[in-house]
Amino acid sequence: MKHSLLFIVSFVACTAVQAEAVSVVSASDLDSLTHQFNLNEVEVTARRREEPVIPVQTLSGARLEGLSTQSVADAARYFSGVQIKDYGGVGGMKTIDVRSMGTNHLGVFYDGIEIGNAQNGTVDLGKFSMDNIEELALYNGQKSEIFQPAKDYGSAGTLYIKTRRPKFTPGKNYNLSITMKAGTFGLANPSILYEQKLTDNIHLSASGEYTYAHGRYHFRYRRVLPSGAVAWDTTAVRQNGDVQAGRAEVGLFGYLPEGKWHVKGYYYRSEKGIPGAIVNNVWTNSQRQWDRNAFAQGNYTQRVTKGYDVQVNAKYSNDRMRYLNPDTTLMYIDNTFTQQEIYLSMAHRLAVVGVKGLVPHNDVNWDVSLSADWQWNYLEGNLANFVFPERNTVLAAAATQLYWKYLKTQASVLGTFIFDKIHQPTLSTPTAYKQKPQFTPAVFVSYQPILSEELFLRAYYKRIFRMPTFNDLYYTDVGNISLLPEYTTQYDGGVQYDKRWQEGVCRMLSIKADGYFNQVKNKIVAIPKGNGQYRWQMMNLGYVEIRGCDVNASGTFDLTNEVLLTVAAAYTYQKAQDFTDPGEMTYGGQIAYIPWHSGSATVNLQWNGLSVNYAFIYVGERYHNSANIPANHEQPWYTHDMSISYDLPTRPRLHFAIEINNMFNQQYEVILNYPMPGINGKGIIRITI
Repeated sequence: MKHSLLFIVSFVACTAVQAEAVSVVSASDLDSLTHQFNLNEVEVTARRREEPVIPVQTLSGARLEGLSTQSVADAARYFSGVQIKDYGGVGGMKTIDVRSMGTNHLGVFYDGIEIGNAQNGTVDLGKFSMDNIEELALYNGQKSEIFQPAKDYGSAGTLYIKTRRPKFTPGKNYNLSITMKAGTFGLANPSILYEQKLTDNIHLSASGEYTYAHGRYHFRYRRVLPSGAVAWDTTAVRQNGDVQAGRAEVGLFGYLPEGKWHVKGYYYRSEKGIPGAIVNNVWTNSQRQWDRNAFAQGNYTQRVTKGYDVQVNAKYSNDRMRYLNPDTTLMYIDNTFTQQEIYLSMAHRLAVVGVKGLVPHNDVNWDVSLSADWQWNYLEGNLANFVFPERNTVLAAAATQLYWKYLKTQASVLGTFIFDKIHQPTLSTPTAYKQKPQFTPAVFVSYQPILSEELFLRAYYKRIFRMPTFNDLYYTDVGNISLLPEYTTQYDGGVQYDKRWQEGVCRMLSIKADGYFNQVKNKIVAIPKGNGQYRWQMMNLGYVEIRGCDVNASGTFDLTNEVLLTVAAAYTYQKAQDFTDPGEMTYGGQIAYIPWHSGSATVNLQWNGLSVNYAFIYVGERYHNSANIPANHEQPWYTHDMSISYDLPTRPRLHFAIEINNMFNQQYEVILNYPMPGINGKGIIRITI
């Protein structure tokens, strides 16, 4: 704890020093500078439009709005290299796995600050609605900039969720948007967004929504034996998939002459049924789950002096989850967990050489950065013999980037220092987990052979680890404090080519391709302990090698002066093999649920206020176990979605949309024994004032 106190004192002292160094010009002072002057001709020098050194995939604007999505997880399916674990239904848990490294290796950031879950390390993306989302960005490795908190360096991949920031047309001081969505499975989803210009430099945003669905849908359940005989073929209705959820957000956004800030409060509450797996001829379950997630966070970014910037982030979150299994024929469970988190971060960037640096130079830009984070986590639970774990994490990152004509490079090293404490020791867990300091490097390079052409060759290396979660270490009768961290090593090489035209039919073409090789060592898995069905223990058993490639292509076509066509496609090939134990039948097999081939395609056609969207998703054959035998084989599945929307050019603005998902009613499963919905639809009406 003394390390944490020392860090906090240093953090506060640095913040105070930086605050005194900032000179702020008021809006009234700026408004007084209204005189007209005759200026001599000057030459303006600035950096060219920079492509990211690190591969990035984004969804934003018309393409994001046109996708038939209910949650962030639904939209993330259109990124290459992503596998979704979807347990079905409107409220079903949805997580994503990037390049087969595991869900725990993906960092999810909400408006620049990571969403934490010290309990099990996963983020249920099904909780995050698309109603107020402006952009999604997926990075392999880490975000393509060095001016960021140390936490942004700490994952094998990162997903950034950017919410809408207030924008006002000239002469307007507020925006109001009211949306109603209704659809199959009893879906009712009203939402409201209000934005207010408090001053020229301070804007307010408030939004809220409510989601209800009974979650019942018909499905066909069919199983074919390896011999080809049909084991069963029946139609049923999915039960216990209901959900009620509410979300509220309030944000303040401030703009300074040389900086900006924002603060946000977020509250989410839900109750949902857990339909469970269909096994042993059991077609319905009675498990339920209650979630409450609340956090307050803020960001402050400021140019202190020429070439020197500072950024401060802070967050407090309080999450509660209750899981109930009233079925005594299995095992009665009524568990409640509450976890708290405090997070503080400060990052510094110094532009040494460049247009905005301490040493002016038109061709060379060299920046260095230093960031330090502190995070505190505490977990309470009502389990018998629970140890009530506490964790203090200190992260320190040093990074540099150099841009010189044809070449862009970034390099970083992250130091991680973790200190665990348990408040109620037990016989099985008498002491807390001890973790040695970890130092993990990363190097990224991008090369542009011809400055006049947007052709880029890139490569990167990154090594990172994931700390065992509280559940891995301390869950009663399951946790194992002897666990080792999981390590991932990533190698990537790729090419990107972009071309833009001012005239003609084709206005933009973009092609990206990356080949990669990943290693995951000390994979943490749960194995049975004894003869009891509910007795498990966490162990380090796994070693996985992943070879693959991602290909993305997109184009924009101006068919006439009023008709705009945008197409995009993504393809992924992965060979993810389990090399844990040569004596096991799983050795060399494709790991569970990873297809060799997968991809997506989207088409968007806009004409005046009319928008027509089509989306296709394909997931190839795979196995639900690393033992690649016929009994574990899973058939490919694919879906076709379509939506049509129209914006009336009226005041207030009216938006109408109709979505049809899985329009050919394919019966499929993402996870074995969790049937997904067939054809379904949704209608949307939005009024914007």
